[in-house]
Amino acid sequence: MCMFLHGNGMSTVVPAGDLFYLEEHMTDRTIGYIVGSISSNSINRRLAKALERLAPAGTRLVEIPIADLPFYSPDHDGDFPQVARDFKQAIEDVDGVIIVTPEYSRSIPGVLKNALDWSARPYGRMSFNGKPTAVIGTSQGGIATAAAQQHLKAILVHYNSPTLGQPEGYVQASPGLFAESGEVTNDQTAEFLVGYLEAFGALVDRYAQVPVAA
Repeated sequence: MCMFLHGNGMSTVVPAGDLFYLEEHMTDRTIGYIVGSISSNSINRRLAKALERLAPAGTRLVEIPIADLPFYSPDHDGDFPQVARDFKQAIEDVDGVIIVTPEYSRSIPGVLKNALDWSARPYGRMSFNGKPTAVIGTSQGGIATAAAQQHLKAILVHYNSPTLGQPEGYVQASPGLFAESGEVTNDQTAEFLVGYLEAFGALVDRYAQVPVAA
């Protein structure tokens, strides 16, 4: 297994190692996470569970589900279905959002793009406006969802969402890296994920009191 850690303009390939145990840091945040896959055996869902498991004390990660959203159409703008209302409200209720995405055909999955379209409607009511956001993903491929993440970040810029720039979360997976329970079987992968969560927590705190124009 190798993981690409990106920071300060440099990329490092980190080999496998032993288990890592989290040092707890007191915070007070609720972070939502969106898994951009509805696969029953998604490795990105396992990555999301790992982030939930590794969250510092006082930081709570909660899933914002997208599987039940219908296809977006402007026909819905006058009367949003309840599932879409709940989805938008869930984004607005949390302090920040982590989007965990696979890479399909060098971009994000259609189910995730559909969810993002719901979040931006009706016009002028973008749920991600001013919402601190981070993106991360895992795959067995060498670039580990990097192309998908760049497309996703472009969308988030349009939404006026302050997005974590460093570290970049391109995690190259190997069999058994993430257990279904969220356990990470590699110490350096877990250490990186903890640092990633801490960096995002700092971004969330930075924007916590910043007013955003509607």
